[in-house]
Amino acid sequence: MVQLEGGLFRMGSDRHYPEEAPAHLVRVDAFAIDETPVTNDQFARFVAATGYVTRAEIAPRPEDYPGALPECLQPGSAAFVPLDAPVPSGVLLPWWRYVVGANWRHPYGPDSSVEGLGDHPVVQIAHADAEAYAAWAGKSLPTEAEWEFAARGGLEDAEYAWGGELTPGGRHMANTWQGAFPNENLVEDGFARTSPVRAFPPNVYGLYDMIGNVWEWTEDWYVARHAADAGKPCCAPQNPRSLDRAGSIDPADPAQIPRKVLKGGSHLCAPSYCRRYRPAARQPEAIDTATTHIGFRCVLRG
Repeated sequence: MVQLEGGLFRMGSDRHYPEEAPAHLVRVDAFAIDETPVTNDQFARFVAATGYVTRAEIAPRPEDYPGALPECLQPGSAAFVPLDAPVPSGVLLPWWRYVVGANWRHPYGPDSSVEGLGDHPVVQIAHADAEAYAAWAGKSLPTEAEWEFAARGGLEDAEYAWGGELTPGGRHMANTWQGAFPNENLVEDGFARTSPVRAFPPNVYGLYDMIGNVWEWTEDWYVARHAADAGKPCCAPQNPRSLDRAGSIDPADPAQIPRKVLKGGSHLCAPSYCRRYRPAARQPEAIDTATTHIGFRCVLRG
């Protein structure tokens, strides 16, 4: 883990997606944070020690998912499926499929494996799975403010975790998508899917993969906008957290599943579709959801 002293920083952004606004001053106390996302090898040790079974390995209950198709009531999870052509207007997220048998050991389905990927971030992790690992390790999941403070690396108001350019001098600094998403992956950064957690340079704090590779769970319930800026450093909120579980639910979701905040973007973030490979970027995710591009890291407070 890397020990951070904490301090005052400007969280969020007024220059990108509306859920990142408004930019506002926040103060966080000292904490330690994992140098990398939790890897397949680390998660395997947790499972071996505890016998833990992840959400994706358990069949969903029909009463929790009214109207679900029968194939979606078997153990499995969401996997990214590359497309061969651009997506027609109005078609919603056709690159995701519910795959029976997909889980952390078999991210893309029963025929896939994490063999040889021990140093890649573990994926197909629902929020409860990340919490269970953190508790076993004697740690916690980061708050959104802690995560963003760590990702920024002390670079005030920088667009990216390393500065102001996405690819300074033509160098790829994170595992993201190059080309027209979702049908053209040029793999200019060397990785079509996940990458080893130390494949790209760390930020100023010595933290790897804070941007790209996999989205990371936080403790905060999702809200559509940040709170307004206090205007003075003396009045900045201290260790803010979003605690409104009910308010995090998407009214259009028939299952009414609460949502937590994801941070950092993933290898599926592309300039043409999802420019969320930035510290300020954030996204809601239902707590029961596990996918091929969501992982986590832990913190230790006090």
